[in-house]
Amino acid sequence: MSTELETTEKKVLEKTEETTWAGETYEPVVDIWESEQALILQADVPGVRKEDVEVNLDNDVLTINGRVSVDDYEGLRPVYSEYNVGNYFRRFSLGETIDKAKISADMQDGVLTVTLPKKERAQPRKIMIA
Repeated sequence: MSTELETTEKKVLEKTEETTWAGETYEPVVDIWESEQALILQADVPGVRKEDVEVNLDNDVLTINGRVSVDDYEGLRPVYSEYNVGNYFRRFSLGETIDKAKISADMQDGVLTVTLPKKERAQPRKIMIA
């Protein structure tokens, strides 16, 4: 059994629709899991403040956009870095089973958690036998 940590290759987006950002934009690593009531997304967006992240829903497409303040990193010389400073951008297409009116998001310690509740009819239920 190995105790070494493995890093994941960071994906740099080839094309973004930004007009004010000259740096890199990264696709954040997102863990997705499902419970009976919801789908949960957890996106790693280190360096992004809560007020600098946007979660939008438009035409069944959920968009995560996190902006990093480059000024916070000016003059720093990191000892180790997995990748450069940059913004984060990711899109997800949502299916019919998601209750889009009840989507919620929370941000703590560089991790954005988005909860996508399932519609009542999509949740499993036990059928009583008469």
